[in-house]
Amino acid sequence: MYYFLYKDFHFSNEELADIYKSILFQEAEKYAPAIAKENYNIPREKSNTYSLKQKIKHEIGEKNYNIEFIYTELKKLFILKKNYIVAATKIIREKILEIQHYKLYTEMSIEEVENALEQIGVTSGLSQVVLNEDATNYLLSGENNLSNGAPLPFPILSKVFKGLRKGETMAYAMPSNSGKSRFTVNLAAHLSFVEKKKVLIISNEMSEEKMRLCLITTIINNPEIQKLHKQNIIKNEGELLELKFKADDPKKVKVDKDGFIIKLDNEKDEDFFDRLYDSSKEFQKTIAVTDWLSEQIENSIYFIHITEHTNDQLRKIILNYYYKEQVEYIFYDTLKTDIEHIGNGDEVKKTATVLSNIAQKFNVFIGSSLQLLESNTLPINLTINDMSASRTVKEVLDTLCLIKQISYQSLSRYEYSLTDTFDKCFDIKPSKDVDVRFYACVVDKNRAGAKPIVLFKLNLAYNSWEELGYLRLKQIDEEINNVQ
Repeated sequence: MYYFLYKDFHFSNEELADIYKSILFQEAEKYAPAIAKENYNIPREKSNTYSLKQKIKHEIGEKNYNIEFIYTELKKLFILKKNYIVAATKIIREKILEIQHYKLYTEMSIEEVENALEQIGVTSGLSQVVLNEDATNYLLSGENNLSNGAPLPFPILSKVFKGLRKGETMAYAMPSNSGKSRFTVNLAAHLSFVEKKKVLIISNEMSEEKMRLCLITTIINNPEIQKLHKQNIIKNEGELLELKFKADDPKKVKVDKDGFIIKLDNEKDEDFFDRLYDSSKEFQKTIAVTDWLSEQIENSIYFIHITEHTNDQLRKIILNYYYKEQVEYIFYDTLKTDIEHIGNGDEVKKTATVLSNIAQKFNVFIGSSLQLLESNTLPINLTINDMSASRTVKEVLDTLCLIKQISYQSLSRYEYSLTDTFDKCFDIKPSKDVDVRFYACVVDKNRAGAKPIVLFKLNLAYNSWEELGYLRLKQIDEEINNVQ
């Protein structure tokens, strides 16, 4: 009954190992089943083997040993040693050694030891701590992800979310063509160049060319980033794309009706660029910005455009950049079902779950854009029911913002304040610039606490997003809204 298969045989003492094999093929040969001898070689008897057997037999004979208990203890040790030898990391080996010091180790069965080993494999990549340990230092140090997330470029949202915190997932939902990808680039640019973080953007919407142009537009016009590249210039995306730059002296160079330098017939690109550089400080500043951008290697924005992909491929992309470049801030634009489940809205939650698991396990931040339905819901009344994807995706996220434009006809119904108490309120002043929009941002979920409604003023031509304050309907309009 009590024998060790060859694959489980792990004596550390060579003499004892030889004695076991000697007994197996001599004294116990007629009792041992064939499987007990399988793969063992017959050991050579050494000069002291017989005397050592007699000595052990004599010592054992004087004591009352429980053969089943001894067999179980040896089998447990053999199992631990077998797994220790093949353990992949030092941490796992240390955890295997700890099993012998479990408070109830002597009461554990062989199967329970095997289960403990299996749990080490399952939990080796998970965070395990004693929650009440070092509580004072944790509270006073302030060095924790709950209070020290990377700031957003928006003071109110940064305060209520406590920054973009590693280990969490965030989503922001907007209707089609409202600027989801541009909002993503705005956040990524702030993280990379202001907060000095490495960022990855995974997009199934914008191509590389459009994303690159959007990034250049953003860093040229963003006030915070202007302080870094030191070029005071305002330039919209259309002008950048068409290389439209104003002449310093329109009399010295051929310009169009708007004062932009015109490329001459049959003029080579290189010659045109040289003329632009000589004739336009606007062009000189733009090149200074793009040169500065090219030098920001330590805090790069990595980009990958994907179309048809599975959740497993998405996971591999993120982990590849995590291990290769130490990227800790990831944006996925737009969160959709994977290629295997197109058309099934409920599958969006599975993709969000994959992203959430990655964020927690590898302590990274993952932000995603989502699609809002085209509906008649007032921007200030947006709820999860206005999502085009599965409503259950909210359960997985740590933070969720629902963002929608306020129509120009209804701007007068709203007011905003710099505080959430609305002690002093301001009307929203329409802009003469037709590209200027006003968006309501409803914080629909926030594990960090408050869920305000925030007013944005933006211009997608410059990819400028300005947070104006807390938003609400004016009192009389709020009463009408409640009645409706």
